[in-house]
Amino acid sequence: MKILIVDDDEFLRDMYGTKFTECGFEVETAVSGESALELLRNSDYDAVLLDIVMPNMSGLDTLEAIRQIPEKGEDIKVIILSNQGEISDLERAEKAKVSGYLVKANFIPSEVVTEVRKILNNEDQSEQ
Repeated sequence: MKILIVDDDEFLRDMYGTKFTECGFEVETAVSGESALELLRNSDYDAVLLDIVMPNMSGLDTLEAIRQIPEKGEDIKVIILSNQGEISDLERAEKAKVSGYLVKANFIPSEVVTEVRKILNNEDQSEQ
């Protein structure tokens, strides 16, 4: 499985990237919504893990833009992985057809991998 991790925090990108790689995923990373969109237009991924709080283009703006990518935007599994858990963020993400919403503080990295696997396998996942 190939995933794209989008987070402006280098430590978190590296930590999650390492954990997913150790668990057999092929991982690429992006530092911004803009760079993620460029990668998504030119490559295929099974899932995108997306932080909300990023400079210039928020994760929610990025999610909405992903859904507009011709011929694949609607099919990409996008999972919000953020410390933002406000109701308004959840509602906006749901409106943009988010595949899952995980609050970082509620999961250790190995649990994030487990939740992402469940989402990719279309199983019920925990919220937050």
